[in-house]
Amino acid sequence: MYWAIIWDIIWSIYEWDNIKTKKFPLFPNGVFFTDDTVLTVATTYAILNRLDFWESYKKFYKEYPWKWYWWKFIEWCENDTKLFGIFARKQNSFWNWSAMRISPIWYLSNNLEEVLKISKISAKCTHWHKEWIKWAQSVASAIFLARQWKNKNEIKKFIEEKFWYDLNRKIDDIRLIYDFDVTCQWSVPESIIAFLESNDFEDAIRNAISIWWDSDTIACITWSIAEAYYWIPNDILEKTKNYLDDDMIKILDEFYKKYNINPKKWI
Repeated sequence: MYWAIIWDIIWSIYEWDNIKTKKFPLFPNGVFFTDDTVLTVATTYAILNRLDFWESYKKFYKEYPWKWYWWKFIEWCENDTKLFGIFARKQNSFWNWSAMRISPIWYLSNNLEEVLKISKISAKCTHWHKEWIKWAQSVASAIFLARQWKNKNEIKKFIEEKFWYDLNRKIDDIRLIYDFDVTCQWSVPESIIAFLESNDFEDAIRNAISIWWDSDTIACITWSIAEAYYWIPNDILEKTKNYLDDDMIKILDEFYKKYNINPKKWI
């Protein structure tokens, strides 16, 4: 999860001040965590404490309000009853939040079908659109396969065949035509491509942000996959913690400890 959060923090200032270049400082002045971090930690907290995902998402929204949440999500969170089934069907959303908060789920099982099932539960608790569920599962699949030491060609082939994505485009081409779009179908494939085209940790960061627009979410998705594929340089990890609340760090570190994960390097 730290990878996803690193992305979110580093690129928070580019959400509305976008760039189309890979040349930029990793931790510019004014960065902060956004809704992407809050909901990733909320997913982690739900797993640790055996809570329903909807309950954790509402809890963390109330603890960290005004973090660039979608207004319909705010409406749902401020409703005192869960009503997620009726509300979700009514909204029928296909925004990309289901994919950006999914990274903790792949730790839960060595069985891909089980990971897909849990991903679906996480997605459906807020919105039921078939694309919302599909894209969340695609990211969870990519993370799972990276965890299983599959190479990038194997990951790409699986995602293309199961979810019917076009992952043959290039970042340089996407950058030329990409515009603001927070839907799953026009941000999740781009996020996966940013990972597939990367050479290392830093290159993946620069690929994702240089795509333009919804940069923090695209970056968050890209590096949720990269966490299972690369390793986190210690200096980047420690800098990231400086931007998080102590309670968030405690939740994340407890999760890594429980599942015997070293966020700095896969062994």
